[in-house]
Amino acid sequence: MSSSQKPLVFIISAPSGSGKSTLTNDLLKLVPNLEFSISYTTRNPRGSEQNGKHYYFVSREEFEKMIQAGEFLEHATVHGNCYGTARQFLRDAGRTGRDLLLDIDVQGAAQIKRNLTDAISIFVLPPDRKTLEWRLRNRSEDPEDVIQRRLVAATREIEEYDKYDYVIINDKLEESCEKLRAIVLSERLRRLPRELTDPEKKTIELAECCRLAKVRDLVQPILLSFGAPAPSAHS
Repeated sequence: MSSSQKPLVFIISAPSGSGKSTLTNDLLKLVPNLEFSISYTTRNPRGSEQNGKHYYFVSREEFEKMIQAGEFLEHATVHGNCYGTARQFLRDAGRTGRDLLLDIDVQGAAQIKRNLTDAISIFVLPPDRKTLEWRLRNRSEDPEDVIQRRLVAATREIEEYDKYDYVIINDKLEESCEKLRAIVLSERLRRLPRELTDPEKKTIELAECCRLAKVRDLVQPILLSFGAPAPSAHS
C-alpha cells in the first residue's frame, strides 16, 4: 500500500469456536503489511493468553475511562465482558502504510461499518451446529453453562451473516485460509493502476466465490442446523 492511500480496514467476525483465531493467525503469517488490531477487554485472560499479544486486559473502570475519552472506534458488551477497538490502531496503520485487520463481534462490526463505510467485512461460519458444539467442548476451557450460552449467542450471531461482504464456511481449515488470504489480496489488487497478471486474476476469482451473493444457498442448511430462520430468496 502506498503511503498516500488510506489503509484498507478488514473486519472479521464469527461465533466463538468457529476457528477465527486460527484463520487470522495464519493470515498474518501469509500476508505482509497487515496490522492486527488487538482488542481491549475487561475479561480475564484464558489459558496461555498474554496481555498485549492476544488482548489488552484492563479493568472495567479503565475501560469506562477510555469510552468517556472517545478512544474507541467501537465497543460492545459480550457475555458480560466489555470489548473495544482503539482508534489508535487506525492512526498507526495510516502512518506506517499498512492495512488493518479487526477481529470483532457482530455488534462491533456494525459500529465500524457505520463509522468506516468502506471497511471490508468477512464473516466466518462453522459448517453446522454440531461441529461448533464439538469445537467448543474440545477447547475444554469453559464450563457447561458457558458452552450453552455461546451456542445460543452463535444462533443469534449467524443470522447477521448477510450484513457482511464476504462469507467463509470454515469446514476445511487449509481451504478457508486460502480464501481469507485471497479476499485480502484481491481488495489490494483492485487498487492497482495496471493490468492484472493471470495469477492475480485467479486470486480475485477465488475471493469472488466468497461474496455474500455467491454463498447464500450454502448458508441455508447451516442456519437450519442452528434452528435459525433460513434466508429468504429475495433477501
